[in-house]
Amino acid sequence: MSCIETIQNYGLRAIGRGERILPQSDITLCEQFVLIGSGLLWNIYFAAIAVFLGFWFAVALALGKNSHNPFFRKPASAFILLFRGSPLFIQFFFAYEIFILLPKVGVEFSLAGITLSAELRWLSAAWLGALIVLFLNTSAYSGNIFYGALQSIPKGDLEAADAYGMSPQKKFRRVVWPTMLRLAWPSYTNEAIFLFHATALVFFSAFPSRQQSGDALYYANYFADKTFNPFVPYPIVAFYFIIFTLVIIVLFGRINRRLNRHLPKAQRARLKMPRQLMR
Repeated sequence: MSCIETIQNYGLRAIGRGERILPQSDITLCEQFVLIGSGLLWNIYFAAIAVFLGFWFAVALALGKNSHNPFFRKPASAFILLFRGSPLFIQFFFAYEIFILLPKVGVEFSLAGITLSAELRWLSAAWLGALIVLFLNTSAYSGNIFYGALQSIPKGDLEAADAYGMSPQKKFRRVVWPTMLRLAWPSYTNEAIFLFHATALVFFSAFPSRQQSGDALYYANYFADKTFNPFVPYPIVAFYFIIFTLVIIVLFGRINRRLNRHLPKAQRARLKMPRQLMR
């Protein structure tokens, strides 16, 4: 089988398209690259959805923790402490156990006189259950990053907004929101990179893959078992993760330059983030 045929047969196998039978013998380097790259689609899915949804929840958590009202401040602070204080792998374990205990046939509830049924059995599947854990985890870390940015907003900017007679809504939209993003973005980029790396833990969690449609580490482990040589598939996984880490840095770097477009070029040049690779 040529490498082109391998790409056609296995390129989208992780999402249920193409050849279903995995290579059993005479495994080639091309097959390992293609199948591990196919599994990486799940890692990208976990990271992209969790970061997108987690961003907005993190902003809400930051505003809640920064609030003077204990009704908002205490739950937000407790949530952040819970998910920042416990290991991600333990969160996967407890979430899976909780989702397994939930009724698998669904629950019924009434809304405005209409009986609705909510399906719960999908929570124990990796595509949803593991995603929820990653979403909650990154929301907690990102929420604390945004909270720190809120605390770092220059008081002179807030006083100037008050002096101009801005309403609280306008002050938030014109001063607090853009300043918070500008201050938090380098650290938030760091968190996005970490979350992408953390998607590798889904393989080690109890959440099962469906019909052998696992992530990158799933296929790397398969090839390591078949070839008795872990020094080929696992470096391939690392190679793919490095490539997509660079993609995240470039993408978030462009957003960072957009957020700081009002600054002189000399100052903007110092905001590059080539070393934002670790949490």
